[in-house]
Amino acid sequence: MENVIKYLNNAEIYDKRQKSKVRHKLGDCIGIALFANIANADEWEEIEGFGCEYEDLLSEYFELPNGIPSHDTIQRAFAMVSKTFLEYVQYLFNEALNKNEGEKVRKILAIDGKEQRGNKTKTQKANHIVSAVDENGFCLGQQLVDKKSNEITAIPVLLENINIQGQIVTTDAMGTQKEITKKIRKKKADYLLALKGNHGDLSDDVKTYFGDDEFLKKCEYTKKIEKARGGIEKREYWQTNDIDWLTQKNEWTDLKTIVMTRNTIEKNDAITTETRYFISSLAPDIELAARAIRAHWMVESMHWHLDVTFKEDANKTIDSQSALNLNILRKISLTLLKLLDVGKKRSLAKKRYIISLNFRKYFEQIMAV
Repeated sequence: MENVIKYLNNAEIYDKRQKSKVRHKLGDCIGIALFANIANADEWEEIEGFGCEYEDLLSEYFELPNGIPSHDTIQRAFAMVSKTFLEYVQYLFNEALNKNEGEKVRKILAIDGKEQRGNKTKTQKANHIVSAVDENGFCLGQQLVDKKSNEITAIPVLLENINIQGQIVTTDAMGTQKEITKKIRKKKADYLLALKGNHGDLSDDVKTYFGDDEFLKKCEYTKKIEKARGGIEKREYWQTNDIDWLTQKNEWTDLKTIVMTRNTIEKNDAITTETRYFISSLAPDIELAARAIRAHWMVESMHWHLDVTFKEDANKTIDSQSALNLNILRKISLTLLKLLDVGKKRSLAKKRYIISLNFRKYFEQIMAV
C-alpha cells in the first residue's frame, strides 16, 4: 500500500487543472475515495463524509492543503483524470499480490463485459466495460466499449494494453472472433473460446462430432463431482485434436482442439443438464482445459460483486469518465476486501459494513497490504 500512497502523492503530472486554481490535490481526491470505498461509501457525498470523519488519519498520508475536498471537487477530479492513472494503481496492487506466485502454473485470464446501468439516461447509453480477470479475481485491465460499437471491437484493444504472454484467455461466445484469436496468438498467449449457435456451421459441426459416441470414446476425458447450490453437480469435460475434418479449421489462428463440457445438477429429485462447446489453441490437456473453463466464472463473480457488494448499478454518476474511474476504484477495493480479516468469515458486503463501523481498527491492516 505504501507504493500506492507514494504514487498518489506524486500525481501532479496527471492533473490538467490550472495550478493557480487548484486547492485540493488530485492524489488526495483519489486516495480519499479509495479508502472511503473500502469503508462502504458508494456515493460522492458519502465519500466526502468519510473524509471529514477521518481527516486526522488521512492527513498522516495525504497533504490535504485545504482540508477535505467537497464531494463536487472529488467528482470533478474523477471526471478529468485519465483511466490510465487509476489503472496504474490497479497494477501496483496486482504486482504486490502476485509477486510470490512465480510461474508455477499457467494463468487463466477471463474476459467479459458489463453495463453500468445507473449511468444510462434518455439521451445516453450506459457505459459498457470489458474487463480481464485472473483466477484469483484480480482485474488486470478494462476497456470502455465505444457507444456506437460492442465488445467485439473493445476486446482487441484491451488485449493490446495488458500483458497476456503465456496465459490462457477465455471469453464468452461474443468474443469468439477470428481477429481476436489472431490477436491472442500474436501476443504469445493461448485461447479457449465459447461456441454458440451464432457461429453457424462451426458450432453445428463441433456439436455433431461430440454427439457421436464412437468419437467421444476417443477423446480425453475428466469429471468433477461436488456439492453445489443445495444439490450434486457433476461437471464432465471432453477434448480432442481430431479436427482435420473441420472445414473452418484454418480460418482460426492455430486452432488445435475442440472441447465439450456437460454440467449435470441433481437437486430435489430433478435433473438439469447444460452442454457447452469450445475451440482452443491448446494442445490436448483435459485437466488444463477443464480448469480454464471453470475459471471463467471469476469474471462473472466480479461483476456480481460490483452490483451486489458495491451497488454499482444503483450509482447515478452520469459522466462517462467519472463512472469508468469509479468502476476501476471498486475493483481495487474488491481485491483489498478479499484480503482483509474482520474476524468471522463474512460476505464481502458485510466486510465493508463492519469496516465502516470502525475504520481506524482496520486501517493498519489495509496499509500492510
